[in-house]
Amino acid sequence: MSNTRITWLRPDDPVDAFPPLDEALKEPDGLLAAGGDLSSGRLLYAYRHGIFPWYDDGQPLLWWSPRVRCVLQPGDFHVSRRLRRQLRQSAAEIRFNTVFADVIRRCAAPRTSQSGTWITAEMTAAYEQLHAEGWAHSIEVWRDGTLVGGLYGLAIGRVFFGESMFSNESNASKFALLLLARMMDDRRLVLVDCQVVSAHLASLGATLLGRDDYVAVVEQHCTPPTRVENWPTAPIPASSLG
Repeated sequence: MSNTRITWLRPDDPVDAFPPLDEALKEPDGLLAAGGDLSSGRLLYAYRHGIFPWYDDGQPLLWWSPRVRCVLQPGDFHVSRRLRRQLRQSAAEIRFNTVFADVIRRCAAPRTSQSGTWITAEMTAAYEQLHAEGWAHSIEVWRDGTLVGGLYGLAIGRVFFGESMFSNESNASKFALLLLARMMDDRRLVLVDCQVVSAHLASLGATLLGRDDYVAVVEQHCTPPTRVENWPTAPIPASSLG
């Protein structure tokens, strides 16, 4: 008989109080637990063990571990002819961690394709704290001194756990994601976690990993948990990525 109930966590429960991943619901796929808190310790434990938070305003804090995970692996990123041409002609540059708070707020802003956002005020505060501690990072696309796109997520060991991205100009967020792909090509990263598959991510080369395979990769490359500190300090011209 499949599991139909989830575990409820208390804020004072240990950070490792999550149930085994095979107890996650099949419908909705991957719902594992509710409650707890968004402390840095709990979040870091969750990501290192195949779990992430995702919930809307008005819902309890929900934790997920779906049966399959959308990921980018080394060599997977597909640079189309159109994107390659746009890169060559672009005056944009990519910077790291200069305006993390702006990036997460741009990602949380309402979009025409959705009525709300899952990046709640509580989530924003938690990831800003992780940024202050050196775990969360922003990859930013700038043109003429203006922030036009980017993404943010956690970097633990050699895995980047992507959370959200935004574009105010065509393909700007693709530039940021391509930079992470180039870091995989250089073997600084081994995996970019994209969480849930979408047509957009699939068009860029993202593939699916079963939960067990995903967790095996993450546990191998995130143990012990270490910060990624060798981010480029100088802006990188987008034209160099083509």
